[in-house]
Amino acid sequence: MYDRILIPVDGSDEATRAARRGLDLARRFDAAVDVLHVIDRRSSTRTSDEQAQLRERGEEIVAEIERLAADHDQSVTTTVTDGSPAARIARLAADYETGLIVIGRQGITGLGKRLLGGVTEGVLHRSDVPVLVVPKGDRSTGDSFDYDRLLVPTDGSDNATRAAPHASAVARQCGVTAHVLSVIDLQAAGGAFSAGGLEGSLVDRLEDEGEAIVDELAGEIDAAGDVDVETAVTKTSLDGVAAEIREYIGSHDIDLVVMGSHGRSNLRRQLLGSVSGAVLRSVDVPMLIVTRS
Repeated sequence: MYDRILIPVDGSDEATRAARRGLDLARRFDAAVDVLHVIDRRSSTRTSDEQAQLRERGEEIVAEIERLAADHDQSVTTTVTDGSPAARIARLAADYETGLIVIGRQGITGLGKRLLGGVTEGVLHRSDVPVLVVPKGDRSTGDSFDYDRLLVPTDGSDNATRAAPHASAVARQCGVTAHVLSVIDLQAAGGAFSAGGLEGSLVDRLEDEGEAIVDELAGEIDAAGDVDVETAVTKTSLDGVAAEIREYIGSHDIDLVVMGSHGRSNLRRQLLGSVSGAVLRSVDVPMLIVTRS
């Protein structure tokens, strides 16, 4: 599934933490690794001495990741270049025929609900390559990571289904139990006039549809065999679908979320679907976003 992994780094703790995750996955998949540092083109107005310092700092940043890899007898290719970081990362991922980008998620930046950080958001917006986003709150330490349970939320859409091969590959390679979850959005089903509650027959039908959705996706994940799959169908509270997914992540000790970037509700191209974006911005477990090409 992943023959080549791209790890962009900027010298931050978040980037180094993500790099450790990326190197670990590369070992598991026997993948080649490209480590990339992009000097922001906005720095081109600096003096030649300052530019040289930025280049030197970039070389130090990629060399640090190279040393981390060497500790496990793992080779990497390093590149220091300049340009618009998000655009450059997405372009090089395409040029390298990368199978996966692994990048850190920044914390709160002072921009309210925009919690991912500009470069991470830009990569998710531009790239057709799946992106593993490692959160700032990732509690794992060291260079080897345990994956026991991964979660694949699905709404039955084609884009949600695109996550299945990635979930299957990670589950097989890492010996993970895959959880497939469908959340019934009662508010959306009932519309604006559902304050009195929905008819029991409608709820029953929605639950049956949810069961069919998770069973179908579970079958696709297990198509290659050797994957333990558990399925669940839940209903929303007043807080919505994303909150229900977050609750499931916490109550089932999920280690990794694999999710499509857009669901049924998106009527125009956005950065991320409303549900996947809300989950990504608020959970402290790594999340593999399968973008819609």
